[in-house]
Amino acid sequence: MSDFVFETTPRIVCEAGASARLGEMAKALGVKRALIVTDAGLVKAGLLEPVREGFRAAGLECALFSDVLADPPEESVMTAVQAARAAGADGVVGFGGGSSLDTAKLVALLAGTEQALPAIYGIGLATGPRLPLIQVPTTAGTGSEVTPIAIVTTPSHEKKGVVSPLLYPDVAVLDARLTLGLPPHVTAMTGIDAMVHAIEAYTTRHKKNPVSDSLALKALELLAANIRTVVAEPGNVAARAAMLQGSLLAGMAFANAPVGAVHALAYPLGGHFHVPHGLSNALVLVPVLEFNRPAAEALYAELAPAVLPGRRFATPAEAAEAFIAAMRDLVAAMPMAQRLEQVGVTRDDLPMLARDAMNVQRLLVNNPREVTHDDALAIYAQVF
Repeated sequence: MSDFVFETTPRIVCEAGASARLGEMAKALGVKRALIVTDAGLVKAGLLEPVREGFRAAGLECALFSDVLADPPEESVMTAVQAARAAGADGVVGFGGGSSLDTAKLVALLAGTEQALPAIYGIGLATGPRLPLIQVPTTAGTGSEVTPIAIVTTPSHEKKGVVSPLLYPDVAVLDARLTLGLPPHVTAMTGIDAMVHAIEAYTTRHKKNPVSDSLALKALELLAANIRTVVAEPGNVAARAAMLQGSLLAGMAFANAPVGAVHALAYPLGGHFHVPHGLSNALVLVPVLEFNRPAAEALYAELAPAVLPGRRFATPAEAAEAFIAAMRDLVAAMPMAQRLEQVGVTRDDLPMLARDAMNVQRLLVNNPREVTHDDALAIYAQVF
């Protein structure tokens, strides 16, 4: 067995209604004045009221930044950082989907230091200290509450990542009640996103290890068993909790065994066309699985029982084919766009997408099979 290091968020709270106790949790971290980083939709939905009441009950001050944007641009992130400084915040709570959680990570990191955001894109370039940080996902997809990564959209429409152990929060809170209001298409997109995290962590070329493998397998099992249920029955609390747990486990896995070509090809779709991240992943997932099969067939065979429980396979090749077919059928059954042209991409855009995907070498190096520009172009063409 090769040597490895595994890191994750030190405290995880999984409990329906736990978000009402965020004030207590923040107080335990020494916070006196918190900034909650979220989006306007969640404020309008009333999800922040119990949280703010919990802060008042704990005797803490609480400011709100509710202008998080999807695929957070640099300018939006820095506006949130300035809001934290203006409020005198000594702690941060990320509350929402991946964009809110990623923004909150960077606010906690940058509010008390003089680092320039563009200077810390990459791996291990950020420095501390950071403010105490609690992350509360309201979607079951990104796993950002247990990853050391924050993704930002640059002025040139590229997606770049800040990767640092400093971005692991102090506490992650999974409250299934917060996800009950998600519409079916968002539930589907984020659920597929989490499944991609598990698949790519399991098949990564670098840093794959026994802990990440175990987490990825369990994550995929939970997600595959519950995604159709939560799409059809949005109020099913047990299935919602299972999806949150699957998303978290997948996040723990890919935080340590990094993702590959699905994410690399998805990023330009988000950067240029503002396609939601989960949908971007879903659009390119199946053709990337097919492309990777020559290099990853044995690993796909090992993943097959997680999505096809009880099925028996005569050979690894048969199991791998069944795994890809199951994922193809699942994506096709989800209430979301299935082709690039449905999200505003034209055929003339494909070379640009392929060019930008090739710039995401941070992720492409992890893919089980080498991807060339022509390969990327062909994958985009398959789903145009």
